[in-house]
Amino acid sequence: MGATVWFGVLQAATLVLALVLLYRPLGDYIARVYSSGRDLAVERGIYRLIGVDASAEQTWRAYARGVLAFSLVSVLVLYGLQRLQAFLPQSLGLPAVPEGLAFNTAASFVANTNWQSYSPELTMGYLVQFVGLTVQNFVSAAVGIAVAVTLIRGFARRGSATIGNFWVDLTRGLIRLLLPIATIGALALLAGGVIQNFAGFSEVQTLTGATQSIPGGPVASQEAIKLLGTNGGGFFNANSAHPFENPTAWTNMVQILLVLMIPFALPRTFGRMVGDNRQGYAIAAVMGTIFLVSLFALSALELAGRGTAPELAGAAMEGKEQRFGILGSTLFGTATTLTSTGAVNSMHDSYTALGGMMPMLNMMLGEVAPGGVGSGLYGMLILAIIAVFVGGLLVGRTPEYLGKRIGPREIKLASLYILVVPTLVLAGTALSFAIPAVRADVEATSIWNPGVHGMSEVLYAFTSAANNNGSAFAGLTANTPWFNTALGVAMLLGRFLPIVLVLALAGSFAAQQRVPETSGTLPTHRPQFVGLLTAVTVIVTALTYFPVLSLGPLAEGLV
Repeated sequence: MGATVWFGVLQAATLVLALVLLYRPLGDYIARVYSSGRDLAVERGIYRLIGVDASAEQTWRAYARGVLAFSLVSVLVLYGLQRLQAFLPQSLGLPAVPEGLAFNTAASFVANTNWQSYSPELTMGYLVQFVGLTVQNFVSAAVGIAVAVTLIRGFARRGSATIGNFWVDLTRGLIRLLLPIATIGALALLAGGVIQNFAGFSEVQTLTGATQSIPGGPVASQEAIKLLGTNGGGFFNANSAHPFENPTAWTNMVQILLVLMIPFALPRTFGRMVGDNRQGYAIAAVMGTIFLVSLFALSALELAGRGTAPELAGAAMEGKEQRFGILGSTLFGTATTLTSTGAVNSMHDSYTALGGMMPMLNMMLGEVAPGGVGSGLYGMLILAIIAVFVGGLLVGRTPEYLGKRIGPREIKLASLYILVVPTLVLAGTALSFAIPAVRADVEATSIWNPGVHGMSEVLYAFTSAANNNGSAFAGLTANTPWFNTALGVAMLLGRFLPIVLVLALAGSFAAQQRVPETSGTLPTHRPQFVGLLTAVTVIVTALTYFPVLSLGPLAEGLV
């Protein structure tokens, strides 16, 4: 056990070192991407094709209309591809995806959730996988980064009626950021043994003499962007536990790095664009602190292995791959549930009771440590606004953040942002058991492990959907009319209601003039503020869920 722990510590230390080395150059590069006054030739061609004036900026309302219209079209196109699958090339002979499942999947991938209520290799042909799902992995991630950049511009600008141009931000994020890094990531995964082909299904003979059908597919290209864009949808049902998606311990580390590199670099982008790098360091410090505490807690709970089976086996290895081990699994699980990445390399449903609570709690924190690409940063900045408001109340001054006053309008928008996701999670979980017909179906069809753990499975599903994560307690059968509809609605509302509120905040801040600093201004770059923001993140978000956690994983773990 001692060697295992030290190897896990070495893995975590290597990851931290890589993120530290990437923080400044990648964060500065992202800032240049969204601040540059020049367009690339390929970008100018795209603007002419879609009829966009790249020099014309938008108000926050026009920007929001662009985001919503683009996302609506994306849902319809992805839904149509699934329904027409039987008539498309490279369908592998698979039939059309059923209506309810097609809606759920379209909502999931457009909302950057990538929840999958199906076995991908048995449901989606190659064309739907790489033209439908992979494309949405790129564009949904680009939308998230674009929205985060608008909030940064809101803090940086003075007396401005505009916050940027959605079509320009979307295009730059795709062309200059996601495509180049995803290409490098795909090549690295290919070198590590991740497959990339159009071989279809191959019949092989097993060691026992039986015949097994092995699927192929363009996996490496989808794998790279599913991780880089904090999407998470797997090409295979086992996701990153599948040897074709994640063959070795070192590809596992590459995948974790892809998940975390942009979210952890965005605080540097924030500091550069507002003209104070210290602000970026403060935000990154809060993210890093929460990440390390969560990783330590989950690893300790799984290494302790409380329960009859884990104690007999000597470790909680059920549902975990031998090639990753406990600490390679907990590092991956912490990274993906503290971002909006639904990828898994172990089955969270098989974790110990309290260990299984940790991924759920990571999502309940709002996925802000470091969070999804874009969504993590703007979520943390909303919490920073709340923290500054609390600090202002303590010293009896009008709260200010980066020279912008936080008045009634701003605090209302921030408060609504905080309330959206918990409302969706708790309402969805409650309705699953409160409506008699729905409850009967959930208990008879969806929950295979009744009792307290069954409650945890449903709670995890709505937490994952509303927070746009996409991972699951895989013991829950979610391909039912209720869950396909309810989770699909939760994903869309959990993604786009907060985005509209963030854009409204960006417009409000951009219109303000900068307020000069005084002796009473709360410093937001010092350790005291880092501590305040960390406390606010835990208290405002996590404690909202304490009563329902006590009915699920806490009750199971303390029995």
